[in-house]
Amino acid sequence: MPEIVIETRRHDLGGGFEVGRVLPFRKCRSVGPFVFFDRMGPHDMVAPIPLERDVRPHPHIGLSTVTYLFEGEMTHRDSLGYKQLILPGELNWMTAGAGISHSERFDGMRATGGRLDGIQAWVALPEEYEETKPSFVHYNAFELPVMREEGLWARLIAGSAFGLESPVTVHSPLFYLHMEVSMGMRVPLPRAYPERALYINSGKLQIQGQIYVAGQMLVFARDSLPDVMAQENTRLMLLGGEPLGPRHMWWNFISSRKERIEQAKADWKAGKFSLPPDDNTEFIPLPETMA
Repeated sequence: MPEIVIETRRHDLGGGFEVGRVLPFRKCRSVGPFVFFDRMGPHDMVAPIPLERDVRPHPHIGLSTVTYLFEGEMTHRDSLGYKQLILPGELNWMTAGAGISHSERFDGMRATGGRLDGIQAWVALPEEYEETKPSFVHYNAFELPVMREEGLWARLIAGSAFGLESPVTVHSPLFYLHMEVSMGMRVPLPRAYPERALYINSGKLQIQGQIYVAGQMLVFARDSLPDVMAQENTRLMLLGGEPLGPRHMWWNFISSRKERIEQAKADWKAGKFSLPPDDNTEFIPLPETMA
């Protein structure tokens, strides 16, 4: 049985664009190095998509953002000058380190609309890498390793699992997979990591007679070997790794030190973060309070 079951909570990013927030949770602040997990959708975006739905430039420190889509598309721009269209099955990995800003906009879907569904996760950096130089990489779907077995398909997005290794450079041991499981098949979990969880995007799972449904994240105890069975065709995200220790989080900032969070807040408010070169006419102001 899972040690913790986390239900998705609705959260408005502004302009009416809602996500399903899973991590952090009061009883589970992280799973391995994963400190944040948002389900973006599924949304049927009606054309023309208003600019208010876009995620305007905003800052990050001390983490890597991991954006992965099932449907739709988004355009990433960052203060390093990268502009990247994100399509389903691709990996968009931005390491903030000492500080970066970026935006996520619906340029390609604005005139036509369409369905959007995906996940954005944040991976905290070990203390020795928290102030590393910001960087950005992108991998197409065909560049990421895939596992195929009877009734099961999985793409390894990051880290290593099941004998596969993702090409993206990570700063601590972790795994992150997109998995499709047919009805009646068992769901494998990597055994080499102390913290593991799965998120149900669609479908149903059964563990020891208990049914779990879409929108739930199941966090498993260390060294447990759960017998997880798909009750219908099911789409999952598997994630976990080695824990990094306590982290402070405020808005978009992650750090092992409270004073570093305060410095980042002051720097954003004072305009000391660079903005994306071709998206620098607006930004999200520093919140006065956090809910």
